[in-house]
Amino acid sequence: MKDPVLRFFWKITPKNVLSRLVGNIAKKPFSRHFIPFYIKKFQIDLNPVKKQVGQFDNLLDFFVRELHDEARPIDPNPNLVVSPVDGVITQIGKIDEGTLIQAKGISYHVNDLLANIDDAKFFLNGQFATIYLSPRDYHRIHSPIAGQISSLSYIPGNLYPVNESGVRLFPGLFVQNERVISYIEGNAGTVALVKVGATNVGSIKVSFDDQISTNTGGRHQQNKKVYVESIQMKKGEELGRFEFGSTVILLFEENAISWLPSIQECTSLKMGQPIAEVNP
Repeated sequence: MKDPVLRFFWKITPKNVLSRLVGNIAKKPFSRHFIPFYIKKFQIDLNPVKKQVGQFDNLLDFFVRELHDEARPIDPNPNLVVSPVDGVITQIGKIDEGTLIQAKGISYHVNDLLANIDDAKFFLNGQFATIYLSPRDYHRIHSPIAGQISSLSYIPGNLYPVNESGVRLFPGLFVQNERVISYIEGNAGTVALVKVGATNVGSIKVSFDDQISTNTGGRHQQNKKVYVESIQMKKGEELGRFEFGSTVILLFEENAISWLPSIQECTSLKMGQPIAEVNP
């Protein structure tokens, strides 16, 4: 499809309803019969997977599959930030007076991404990395540093696709889509981990707070939850999961970290591998 036609198609498609439908189907027992096709289609390596293929209850259960601990070793150096997910870096660099890059010639503002000026001020001249999770990737999300979760924000929104064509077609994509933001306080200062929903992402689950529900239908209000007793997180501990693929955006304060030389745009990542060093 040509870009204008594809853009029109996605604008008129009931994306949130479609995503709930896909999520509901993937939870049905009969959907487990699609697992072998899914494995073949996306060439998924089963060696790190904890369960045998026949042990999954449904397609969604396979999609959010757990891995053996040794499959994703967490670098123990406290001064190294690790990747929170498996995926590919699509954009990385400095936040310029609050402006982040979505794609070539397309930018957006951290105020709009976080939907909170007070939260955004920490990151106005910081660093960011956008990591895309494809359908073949491991879809659990882990803490990039050791620290405390001080707050969490839920921002309702659309569910446009976040793949390469979606990023190109829809300026401001990441500030339009539904998202959940965890704020982690640690030796790298305040780190924001933004989980962005997408088409066919049935929901975003939060491991440390089961009261957070996304894409459940009806009207949703933006909500920020401050934890009176901060939630302790080890580096590499699970924060949540995508129930079908999407994008994570990491935000760091000014002068908090330096990216490792090997970490650049188009770099493929595995959860737990070092991506940055905490500045002294």
